[in-house]
Amino acid sequence: MHCEAFSLSLPCINRRFFDRTNGLLPAGKSKFELWEIQIHIYRKGGINMRRFNVTGLCVANKHYMVDISGKLEQIGEMIDNGDYFTINRARQYGKTTTLSLLRRTLFREYTVASISFEGLGDESFATPEAFCHAFMELVRDSLRFTDASGEYISGWYDEQITTFQKLNGHITGLCRDKKVLLLIDEVDKTSNNRVFLHFLGMLRNKYLKREDGMDYTFHSVILAGVYDVRNIKLKMIREGAYTPQPEENRLYNSPWNIAVNFTVDMSFSPAEIATMLAQYESDHHTGMDVASISEEIHNYTDGYPFLGMKNK
Repeated sequence: MHCEAFSLSLPCINRRFFDRTNGLLPAGKSKFELWEIQIHIYRKGGINMRRFNVTGLCVANKHYMVDISGKLEQIGEMIDNGDYFTINRARQYGKTTTLSLLRRTLFREYTVASISFEGLGDESFATPEAFCHAFMELVRDSLRFTDASGEYISGWYDEQITTFQKLNGHITGLCRDKKVLLLIDEVDKTSNNRVFLHFLGMLRNKYLKREDGMDYTFHSVILAGVYDVRNIKLKMIREGAYTPQPEENRLYNSPWNIAVNFTVDMSFSPAEIATMLAQYESDHHTGMDVASISEEIHNYTDGYPFLGMKNK
């Protein structure tokens, strides 16, 4: 139990508990013993102790959350179409939570490999071999939380894969009979690394061959981060981190120009904000005018998720 959540939520436990007992302590119970009962109820989930969250991942049974099912449905349609695309938005815009909800929503239809480049050191991008091993290990570890077979999961890591050419064939074999959805969060952590450009180029080539009926690869790929990776090469050229090779046809050719435009509005509408406030009102019975307050929050934050949560 997190101390912050407990201290903020204790009054709610007291009020709700006394409502259920007509304001009376159970016979023979002291206040101290009653607190133990209340903590037990919290741990068993008997009373909803959700709170507003402005850091990291939002989890439905722990936090008050906006209902973004409409957004997930739109993204799901893109995935069903086999699209490759990027979700690039500012920090605290709900990208990580969106990917988590997609994983939980689509696990029956797809084998979902949800990974993040957050925390990977520079050594993982130093050479193609290092990157291949790091990538395969991330995918394998992610698939352990799916219903994929143990044989399939362990097969994702092969220490003999040391080049992108070998990784290309490896992915072909593992995606031949499965619809594998690849989600990569914090993808721009590697935005100044040429090895990552080669990885994107490999995925691009496999996608084009798949469309021509000449390869098997990931059914859909979503890259999430702050920076739009479609312009990654241009950014590296400007910063002096990348020098185009003479054989390249176009100076600013993107290795991710296969990505379709991501047009889903990630900001929160007043109606969406209202779904979160309705959860809070259901728990705390403050008597707030949910519709009016939702409009006010939207006007104040312009629907920016972080600000919307921060100002509750």
